[in-house]
Amino acid sequence: MTIKDITNYLEELAPLQYAEDFDNVGLLVGNYSTSVSGVLVTLDTLEETVDEAIEKKCNLIISFHPIIFGGLKKLNGNSYVERVVLKAIKNDIAIYATHTALDNSKNGVSAKMCAVLGLENTKILIPKKGIIKKLTTYVPVDKAKELRNHLFNAGAGNIGNYDHCSFNMIGKGTYRGNENSNPTLGEKGKLHTEKETEISVVFESKNESSILNALQKNHPYEEVAYQIITTENVHQNIGMGMIGELPLEMDETEFLLYLKKTMQTACVRHSNFINKKIKKVALLGGSGSFAISNAKRAGADAYVSADFKYHEFFTAENSILLADIGHYESEQFTKNLLVDYLTKKFSNFAVILSEKSTNPIYYI
Repeated sequence: MTIKDITNYLEELAPLQYAEDFDNVGLLVGNYSTSVSGVLVTLDTLEETVDEAIEKKCNLIISFHPIIFGGLKKLNGNSYVERVVLKAIKNDIAIYATHTALDNSKNGVSAKMCAVLGLENTKILIPKKGIIKKLTTYVPVDKAKELRNHLFNAGAGNIGNYDHCSFNMIGKGTYRGNENSNPTLGEKGKLHTEKETEISVVFESKNESSILNALQKNHPYEEVAYQIITTENVHQNIGMGMIGELPLEMDETEFLLYLKKTMQTACVRHSNFINKKIKKVALLGGSGSFAISNAKRAGADAYVSADFKYHEFFTAENSILLADIGHYESEQFTKNLLVDYLTKKFSNFAVILSEKSTNPIYYI
C-alpha cells in the first residue's frame, strides 16, 4: 500500500480541485510512492503529533490543516512549523492535508457538523463557482455517438440528478493537412469538408484529465480540435457551509445549551437574542464570519461557526442568532469523519485517530 493508493481514495471524498486558491492542500512532506506502515489522522500537525506517529509506527499523517501554509524560506527549526517539518523528514514521515478541499465537499466538514447536531434536509450554504467546465469538440457524424459515450464514461455530462447530458449540433468542418499530415478522412494537401457533429458537455474540474485522455484516445482525427472553458455556474453539491433543520424547534437558550453540549465546547459566544424559535440552522466549520450574510439570505434562524470579531456580532441586526463555538470545536469531528471514511476502504490497515488535542485555546 503506497501513499498514492490512500490519497487517491481520499481525493474521491475531497478532490484537491475543490480547494480554495489561497490554500495549500495535498502531500506537503514525503513521496507518493512510499509504502505506508500506518496512518495517523489529526486536525493539526504539531511536534507532538509527529511523536505520536513515531510511537504508533505510522509513517503517514493525514491532517486537516496544512502545516505549511505560506512559503517556507528556511528550515532552521526556529518556528514550530519548521520544527515539525524537520522532524517529519528526519523520521521519514509524510504529511498530507485536506483543508478547504474537505470544507467544500458535500460529505465534508460541514456535513459532519450537521450529522452531530442532527440537522435534516441539509444543503450547501455557499455553492462553489469555477468547478464546472465545458468541453466542445467536433467529430464526424457517424462517430459522434461512440465518442460521446467515451466522454460520459470518463465523467462528462453529469448535471445534478442527470447524466449523459450533452448538446449536439450538425455542421460542416473544413481542414487541409500539410505534407507531414496523415488525415483520417481526405487527402493531404487538399482542402476537405466533412459533415461533423459539434458535441458540448459539462464536467467537474476534477475529471478534466480523464476526459481529455478519453477524447484523445477515442477521437478519430489525427489532430483533435476542442475547447475547454471554465463556467461561472455554481455547483449545488460543492461549496462552503451547510444549512438544515432541527427535528424540533428550540428556544434560543435551549438551542445554545444544546449546541454547547453537543459540540463539546466550554464557551459559546453569541449575539443578542432575537426572541424567536430556532429551527433552521446554518453552519460552517472554522473561521466563518464571511458567510454571515449568506446565512441571513438563506433564512437561517441561527448561524454556527467560529472566530467572529467584535463588530461582526452587530451584523446579526436582530434577524439571526450568531453562535461562535470556537475554531477547534467546530472542526474537531473532522478527524472521526476521515478515520471512518478510510477504515471502510482499508479495513485491514492501521488507520489511527490521534489521541492528542491540538486546540491552542484554553478556557478558565
